[in-house]
Amino acid sequence: MRQYLLIFAQEHIGFRLPELRCLLSLLKIKAEYDERSYDGESPFLPIKLTSEKDAKLLMSRSMLAKSLIELWGHGSSRDEAGKLIESQWQEEWQQYCQDDVSICFRVNPFGKQINIKDKIDIMEEIAKYLPLEGPVKLTNPDQLFHIYEYYGLNPNEAPPMPLKVYVGRWIADGQRHLVHRYSIKKRHFIGNTSMDATLALIMANMANVTPNMVIFDPFVGTGSLLVGAAHFGAFTLGSDINANVIHGKGKTSRNNTPNKFRGDDENIRTNMRMYGLESRYIDVLITDFSKNVWREQPMFDAIITDPPYGLRESTKKVGTEKSYKIREEQVEAHIPATLGYGLGDILTDLLEFAVHFLRLHGRLVYWMPTARSDYTDDMIPHHPCLKLVANSEQILTSMVSRRLITMEKCKNLKDLDGYPVKAAIRDNKYQQPNALRDKVYNTGQSQDSDTELQESTNSQKDENVKNEFEQAPTSR
Repeated sequence: MRQYLLIFAQEHIGFRLPELRCLLSLLKIKAEYDERSYDGESPFLPIKLTSEKDAKLLMSRSMLAKSLIELWGHGSSRDEAGKLIESQWQEEWQQYCQDDVSICFRVNPFGKQINIKDKIDIMEEIAKYLPLEGPVKLTNPDQLFHIYEYYGLNPNEAPPMPLKVYVGRWIADGQRHLVHRYSIKKRHFIGNTSMDATLALIMANMANVTPNMVIFDPFVGTGSLLVGAAHFGAFTLGSDINANVIHGKGKTSRNNTPNKFRGDDENIRTNMRMYGLESRYIDVLITDFSKNVWREQPMFDAIITDPPYGLRESTKKVGTEKSYKIREEQVEAHIPATLGYGLGDILTDLLEFAVHFLRLHGRLVYWMPTARSDYTDDMIPHHPCLKLVANSEQILTSMVSRRLITMEKCKNLKDLDGYPVKAAIRDNKYQQPNALRDKVYNTGQSQDSDTELQESTNSQKDENVKNEFEQAPTSR
């Protein structure tokens, strides 16, 4: 196997290895890398792959890897990296050093600023270990060589010399350009909780989305997750209880616009058309997720969703504790009453839905919000037909985080002993409606509150937490 180096983008650090594992499984790529010795904060991961073809295939899907190089040398100093190149020189590398092959070097320091003169000195120091004979060409060279130097995570305390040096030949870049292509800043139809493009595409990777799959989002909102799945060729559909969002009615979520209300063309289909993905869009339904409207059969290849958290506003479902009849002439204009819908119930209903409507080996990928002081693994819903694949945390505020949970359907219900079995949560802290909201906004009365908040008055605590959450990254 050949030695390569993955260079990760410095964001969503906890999602790096889960995305990598999912892509290797999806693309059927054999790889070797040491998770135990990997420093989760470092952007560099040495990895062995069977071929350059596999390396390029991996990068054709990765959202969190910036680049991948064929690793020629590495060490704790430039001299050590250079001597390793000499001692492990491979005959096949000679083809990249011929006099008719143009070359270019790039120096990439991490954790320290380096001026142009010093970069040139570094290039010359490394180049003496390489038998390069071709001309230097700064634009579109035949071969591009990278020198990565790692100075630690704190630029203010960077050492004079690098802690680690990597030298290699560029193979491919990841899909970071898609972050700009699908940026919600440029999107025609957005909401207060539209999911950012990077996370939407990561979720599609975690769900193993491939062309012609059928993907469903039961809490579709403005459809950001459908965009991510459609990019990878899936047919997409969704549902939501909020008719105003589905139809693009009400006040716009954009600031500094002359019109405070959404236009007639603000909807999910318009977004799909904007990106050339309309052929991958089936439709959306207005329906209450707690009331099943589907004929029971395995119809979805993956379910990707971001359920409501109950933080910005209460979570509700159709229902009433009262008993009354609706006269026939009132049916058409009737607006159903609603009840509180606890986060715990939402999540167990979601697992039940996945068990009944996912195909075998299909994946369920969803966000689960938590108060950070509360979290335990027992809070993750479980069902014997679903196995946990990944659990990654995104910190939103000092008190609130959300976890991207990936599950795979490993059994059909009929194959279970003791059927029927229901989804459950061992430690269901958020069973009551608005339980998470009460925990976060009333944290002044909680013994688990942050130290900085303990020093304020209760009223100040509530306001601080609200402001902090409103400024944090949001969901759908």
